Amino acid sequence: MIIPAIDLIGGKVVRLFKGNYAEKTEYEFSPLERYRTYTADGAKQLHLVDLDGAKDPAKRQLAVIAELIRSTPVPVQVGGGIRSEKDVKDLLDIGANRVVIGSLAVKDPSLVGSLMQKYGPEHIVLALDVNISKETGKAMVAVHGWQEESALSLEQVIEEYRKYGLIHVLCTDISKDGTMQGSNVSLYRRVCGEFPSIKFQASGGIGSLKDIESLKGSGVSGIILGKSLLDGKFTVKEAIECWQKE
Repeated sequence: MIIPAIDLIGGKVVRLFKGNYAEKTEYEFSPLERYRTYTADGAKQLHLVDLDGAKDPAKRQLAVIAELIRSTPVPVQVGGGIRSEKDVKDLLDIGANRVVIGSLAVKDPSLVGSLMQKYGPEHIVLALDVNISKETGKAMVAVHGWQEESALSLEQVIEEYRKYGLIHVLCTDISKDGTMQGSNVSLYRRVCGEFPSIKFQASGGIGSLKDIESLKGSGVSGIILGKSLLDGKFTVKEAIECWQKE
């Protein structure tokens, strides 16, 4: 599945380079215009990151997000600074079909595990952003907006959550994010092979239809597309056709 994504600051569509707020590109179109374009092109699932909420949960753009979800005919998964059960409940209450949880999944697995049990694992996506270790080649999970590396590998975190019925994992190789130089296909092949019951969403680095083509056969169930669509490298319709073409 092709999953178009937008990032929001102050209700405006933006992109950060490798998560850096100082390297921000702001786009002229509104988030609703973007989502309408994506759904008209055939998108069946959308992704939204609240960058204000990521910085400060008290500044979460709930009213903006609620209006977007109400005005969009397909499901929207939402993330950005999820730090408590209230954050999860607030987003599910306004209609998000899934809440995307990042650092909290590493810092407090018992809490996130209990949220998966309470709200259903189908409504929780673990966002696991990784740095590939130059020494060991392991994918090590980063937290706090990529500023800090945990002591846990991608595989260790996934293994921890299997007991809670984990379904969705959004995995980003940080070194690829925003570069549009291709994704880490070997990483996805490895983890999809190791955890075939998990639905992995590949994120970061997609800059061309060839990059989408390269993920075929990797085992990923979805591809998050952000900058490539915003910059008009190709359309959602073209991406879907590429992904579905045998």
